[in-house]
Amino acid sequence: MSTPVLATKLQIPASRPEMVVRSRLMAALDRGLGPGRKLTLVSAPAGFGKTTLLCGWLSRTEHARVAWLSLDERDNDPSRFLTYLIAALRRAREDIGADALALLHAGAAPQAEAILTALINDVARAGAEIVLALDDYHVIDAPAVHEAVTFLLDHLPSQLSLAIAGRADPPLALSRLRSRGELTELRAADLRFTPEEAGDFLNQVMGLRLAAADVAALETRTEGWIAGLQLAALSMRGRDDIPGFIRAFTGSHRFVIDYLAEEVLRGQPEEVRGFLLRTAVLDRLTGPLCDRLTGRDDGGATLRALEQANLFVVPLDDRREWYRYHPLFADVLRSRLLSEQPALVPGLHRTAGEWYESAGLTEDAVGHALAGADFERAATLIELAMPGLRRDRQDALLLGWLQAVPEEVVRRRPVISVFYAWRMLVAGDLDAVDAHLRDAEESLETATGVSAQGEELRTLPATIAVHRASLAQALGDVAETERHARRALTLARPEDHLARGAASGFLGLTAWASGDLETAVQTFSDAVASLHAAGNVADELSGSLVLADMWLARGRPSQARLLYERSLATIAAHGREVARSAADVHVGMGELQRELGDLDAAVRHLETARELGERASLTENRYRWFAAMAGVRESEGDLDGAVALLDQAERLYLRGFFPEVRPIAAMKARVWIRRGRLPEAEGWARRRGVSAGDELTYLREYDHLTLARLLIAQERGRDALGLLDRLLTAASGRAGSVNEVLVLTALAHRADGDHPRAVAALERALAATEPEGYVRLFLDEGEPMAALLGQVDLRRLAPARAGRLLPSPVRVAGPDALAEPLSEREAQVLRLLRTDLSGPEIARELSVSLNTVRTHTKHIFTKLGVNSRRAAIRQAERRGLL
Repeated sequence: MSTPVLATKLQIPASRPEMVVRSRLMAALDRGLGPGRKLTLVSAPAGFGKTTLLCGWLSRTEHARVAWLSLDERDNDPSRFLTYLIAALRRAREDIGADALALLHAGAAPQAEAILTALINDVARAGAEIVLALDDYHVIDAPAVHEAVTFLLDHLPSQLSLAIAGRADPPLALSRLRSRGELTELRAADLRFTPEEAGDFLNQVMGLRLAAADVAALETRTEGWIAGLQLAALSMRGRDDIPGFIRAFTGSHRFVIDYLAEEVLRGQPEEVRGFLLRTAVLDRLTGPLCDRLTGRDDGGATLRALEQANLFVVPLDDRREWYRYHPLFADVLRSRLLSEQPALVPGLHRTAGEWYESAGLTEDAVGHALAGADFERAATLIELAMPGLRRDRQDALLLGWLQAVPEEVVRRRPVISVFYAWRMLVAGDLDAVDAHLRDAEESLETATGVSAQGEELRTLPATIAVHRASLAQALGDVAETERHARRALTLARPEDHLARGAASGFLGLTAWASGDLETAVQTFSDAVASLHAAGNVADELSGSLVLADMWLARGRPSQARLLYERSLATIAAHGREVARSAADVHVGMGELQRELGDLDAAVRHLETARELGERASLTENRYRWFAAMAGVRESEGDLDGAVALLDQAERLYLRGFFPEVRPIAAMKARVWIRRGRLPEAEGWARRRGVSAGDELTYLREYDHLTLARLLIAQERGRDALGLLDRLLTAASGRAGSVNEVLVLTALAHRADGDHPRAVAALERALAATEPEGYVRLFLDEGEPMAALLGQVDLRRLAPARAGRLLPSPVRVAGPDALAEPLSEREAQVLRLLRTDLSGPEIARELSVSLNTVRTHTKHIFTKLGVNSRRAAIRQAERRGLL
């Protein structure tokens, strides 16, 4: 269940019926809804009537629906901002935002672009014209929120217009929007009252009867500044010497505000003045809350009277239940309260906090408890709010609160200390994690500061053990990771599924990192089962993907396929709830299909993953799409394309909780070796510090298998065989590793000139891999392996996949054989060159760039010894390649 949304933030503030009609500004705003317009910006200092103007304009807009959001400082939390943004648009259209909300509340930290993409797509499908208004945007200073609004602007559908009001220009691409004619802007010079508007305001709205000369003088003194005119009008009520009063003030806006506000306050009855000062600590006002602070029972009536008197009270809803003071007036009131009665302020905040707590408005209760220096109560409220805020990913709001709580209070609160430890772990500040966990343990032992109740407190010891396991793993301490994970299992009850799932997961990862794949699969399967029992479907799915990787490492792609298929069925059944994992499952299926030799199926799964986009992929998994597609390109013979994709994968890679068993740098080195770029591969080996005499560990196995390939390519078959013999012994019990070692052993014997042993090793590899159907394990080794495959009886050794392992038609034997055979992708391009398709059409057919097609064509011409498309077709036909 998500945190409740405050309805008054989504309601357009009520407009007064006696507002000044500002036709010139309304016409300018109407132009902002014209074709090609994206953003309407109303930017001016305080007191220029920005909100009033925007509300008046939107209330008369008939052809567009309105989504309104009044921003405050707490909206600097990206999750909170997105929550309210979605809620605002859903008030305009109920069929908008369901997917975005599901992503926002999914198991992983929200990714703004993915959430906004879902939201934008919904708006585009809905078809209705909508104006999204963001008021008081100047309170936003979080770069993540600015980036989210920039993304929204960059991808704004034609049906959606954005209106922003604030005291300063937002850090958006205004100059670009302006140059494209996509920006409508109103500034202080536009918002100032003209002499005629000033006259209407003073005499009709404020009820004065000023002579034209007095109006002109006031307009000149205030330069049409609306707040100044309003304060002046309030101050002039009941005065006889109007011209003298007007001459008495001049200067800056700040001076005018101070001077006139004092005049206004001095002119109020004592009960009104007392009400204003005692309620100045509130951001929002309602009758019962005001009664608690004033000790009276007329709060609602007083607020309505203040509104009728134009005393800077703004209604926040149509029922006139909630109000706020104008920011300028609120500043003056708070300053006066601190000046006259400073000792009263903490008590007022505490009383307000108690009222908000009783009303179930925890955020406001915490804010006032902190402002009133009631830190113990604030900490208690934070602990109670923590589960909901963490579930809704409002960690920034939570951290903002906690940073205002003194350290000695935090250290006495075990739940808060554990949260701090987790945040430090995520932030990479590993040195700080242990101290917070020790604070939590000491608080639990002495039973001091324990205010949290129920499930979270009961499971805290197991949670602390899980965090210690996580810290140990981040430090690379396998033994301590295992020790703390086992302690967590001991502390957790059978029904503590999340703690048990996390602990089992760490044990599985520890076993994986040490190469004990049988234990890894068993314990990680327990972890996934615990997540399932906890009803945590999203984490169950992400865990299933890790488990599939373990099965692949064990040499059991069939088990990995079962997990992927079950995951796809789960996604189909749960829909939006687990949308975050859909693309990752398709990437896994793509990798699997490539290994089994079905490149077309692999590409289909990867294309599906790309279409689902980032919103359907966990952040730590995004690199995998590029790595998987690089494998496809390598299998097609596009080795340069494979390296480019691996470069992108390397930029996206995030070191997470999982062991790095297939380093991307080693993947690139393997492609370089196939490409014949041995100096680059040798440079990788030097940088990585890999040598044939190293101590062998599972985490370095992929590097050493890559080094074996390099030694074979350098025609150092005997050195490669020595390394492979040691790797084979070390890999005992890991079928996936053993299979690869056997394939490379065959190639090493061939490089060493020992063909009988090469064939024997190959036959052993074929027999071992037949039940699971490996194909690319062999074919990706290129022409040397193709030559060896031609020397064995595939129909006897690998009957189920003989057709897929047989040399490609482009690898012909005899006098017409090419010195360097065409790759599979080059053969595809050659076949399309025979058609009437143009270069761009061939690129679209193969889903590659035109430059890639040109590169393949150049390679084809070189291998065939021709320099034109027509000559290439003739030569290919003569050689039996077509």
